[in-house]
Amino acid sequence: MDYLQHLSFWDWLAFGTMLLILEVLVGGGYLLWIGVAAAAVGVLTYLFPELPWTWQFLGFAVLSVLIAVLWWQRQRSAAKPSDSPGLNRRGSEFVGRSFLLHEAIVGGRGKIRAGDTLWLVSGPDLPAGSTVRVTGQDGVLLKVEAA
Repeated sequence: MDYLQHLSFWDWLAFGTMLLILEVLVGGGYLLWIGVAAAAVGVLTYLFPELPWTWQFLGFAVLSVLIAVLWWQRQRSAAKPSDSPGLNRRGSEFVGRSFLLHEAIVGGRGKIRAGDTLWLVSGPDLPAGSTVRVTGQDGVLLKVEAA
């Protein structure tokens, strides 16, 4: 306890550096802001060497929470909608469009030709050549209804 009551700025800087190194090894962004807060308390302790240990720990706690909350708010406000919302959801661009059945839907399954690709479809039984509208997607299976 005596050691904690006489922390120097080097102790805070070493603690902050250790947390930043752990952040590099562990990842996730949690230790980054605590490490920055520890380094900030180290700078405060350097500027005010007679700062009581209780104020040092209180400053560390407040700065840790404050910096983390500010970064979290910045990340939320900087979030932009994707310019490619259908990325990695190939087939979602077909929803709402109409196609001709390439193979009849029998037993709830058939095929349509969309572009240069044959897609599996599920829907009511219909003969080949019927026009269907894509209503949704379930993995690689397109859901269709008669148009």
